[in-house]
Amino acid sequence: MTDKIRLTDNPDWAYLLRDSYDLYRRQSAGGSTKIRSHQRAVRESISRVIKSNPEMHFPEPATKPVVGHLARALNNGRLERHAPFIRSIEAIQDKLTWQYGYEKVPRGLEKKYSYAELVGPTGPVLTDQIILGLVLFAPSCTYPAHAHDGITESYVCLSGAVSENDQGVYAPGSLIFNPPEHLHRITVGDNNPALLFYAWQGSTEKLSHQKMVFTRKPREAAGEK
Repeated sequence: MTDKIRLTDNPDWAYLLRDSYDLYRRQSAGGSTKIRSHQRAVRESISRVIKSNPEMHFPEPATKPVVGHLARALNNGRLERHAPFIRSIEAIQDKLTWQYGYEKVPRGLEKKYSYAELVGPTGPVLTDQIILGLVLFAPSCTYPAHAHDGITESYVCLSGAVSENDQGVYAPGSLIFNPPEHLHRITVGDNNPALLFYAWQGSTEKLSHQKMVFTRKPREAAGEK
């Protein structure tokens, strides 16, 4: 019987977790107590994961059409203050399993979107404490409205620029905070891809059984305009 592979057996992944902790330590909360509490909770979860030296499981690496934009996104990210975190991503990028997460992806989105889980119930770093990952959008992508049941979510923009619900523009280094059940839609700038780092917090059950579903707008009643 072979020994289980642990986090300490994979220095590049251990560095990535430490850099994720620092990303949420240095990120401003903008005076928001809710965001500050979320950032602290993310750091505490990451710290627990590191201390537990979790088992690692490497699914078969997989790509999607949008991954053709990853090199550009990483190159742009190297110009930002979080460049050390970009280098940590580059060190493990060949191990990533890019996926959609939806049973049915809207037409056209399959070429403009994908995500890769880094830490969570499906690995590569196995834990039920938190989910951390990357999401990549092609230029001019519109990611339809959706919400997460019982999940508190934050994105850190690593490169590119996005808008959420047409309310403000989030440039590299910005944090987007979405409380549970918050309906949000993301649009991406025309000239560059956007690479975001995300953190999901919730109960063990919610993290393990989260279903990703796009929310359709209700049809207007007959006679309404």
